Amino acid sequence: MSLHPDLAGFLELVELGRLTGASQPMHQMSVEQARAEFERSSQVLDPSPPDDLQVEHLQMVDGEGQPLSARLYRRQSPVDGLQPVLLYFHGGGYVVGSLDSHDAVCRRLAMCSDFAVLAPAYRLAPEAPFPAAADDALASARWLVEHGEAQRLDARRVVVSGDSAGASLAIVVAAVAAQQPEKAALRPLAQLLFYPVTDISCQRPSHGKFAEGYLLESETLEWFYRHYVRDPSQRLDWRVSPLHLTALEGLAPTWMALAGHDPLLDEGVAWAHALEKAGVPLQWRVEEALTHDFLRMQGMVEAVEGIYAEVGRWLKAVGAGCQSNGNI
Repeated sequence: MSLHPDLAGFLELVELGRLTGASQPMHQMSVEQARAEFERSSQVLDPSPPDDLQVEHLQMVDGEGQPLSARLYRRQSPVDGLQPVLLYFHGGGYVVGSLDSHDAVCRRLAMCSDFAVLAPAYRLAPEAPFPAAADDALASARWLVEHGEAQRLDARRVVVSGDSAGASLAIVVAAVAAQQPEKAALRPLAQLLFYPVTDISCQRPSHGKFAEGYLLESETLEWFYRHYVRDPSQRLDWRVSPLHLTALEGLAPTWMALAGHDPLLDEGVAWAHALEKAGVPLQWRVEEALTHDFLRMQGMVEAVEGIYAEVGRWLKAVGAGCQSNGNI
């Protein structure tokens, strides 16, 4: 399927900027430039997210016990008792991305269901290489269990979620809960994943097919990975390449959306097949006309609105299933 016309027009403008020297690929930038450019892109992709909701700034601790910022998003209407939680990790290749770059995403996720959205920051590379981001994701899950009730959050009703590298971090939390329950403070109800990073140890055909010209470029992926994983042997570690998990049984039920024009497409499909083989309850789809990062494109691509609506329906079903099982 061809690109969505709104997205195709945007990518033509990006390419024109490259040809005229007005812009450059992220992997040709400094880390500081790349972070700033990624922040600016949020204003282009979704300039007018919902503002009729509550946003609270919180402070957690990272994997080393140091302060870590977080944001809590919830609808304005009051909720009786403790509220179910979407624990959301932003994407950005472990190098770029922040609470600001994904503020619009978290606002839209909070508006599409009765789940509060808790978005932790995490340390970025190269300042904090592997496994810092994974350690911080687990630390944020522990914080939710220990302090969630004070924020009217129900740590027994949590869906772990994220996009791109953030989706990989969500998988880490779910996998520790399933494979090492003695170390897991959190037992998620489900996983909500968008175009996850699942194997940085090799390249698949989609890395070549969509190597450039589709927003995320394969060279940029390698630039991210070199900053985050300094020892090449660590690329086989399941905390950065979940496809190398030796056992997937027991992982929380999963809803996953991939992008049809994305270097990460094939590893996302491989992850879906691995979950199915392991018997993990799974709903997944490929948004054939879209590229990586489509979740941040609500303001530019009309079709993204329907994805949020579907996510809202799925979260409602997850919440209803939890109630029917008496877990509240």
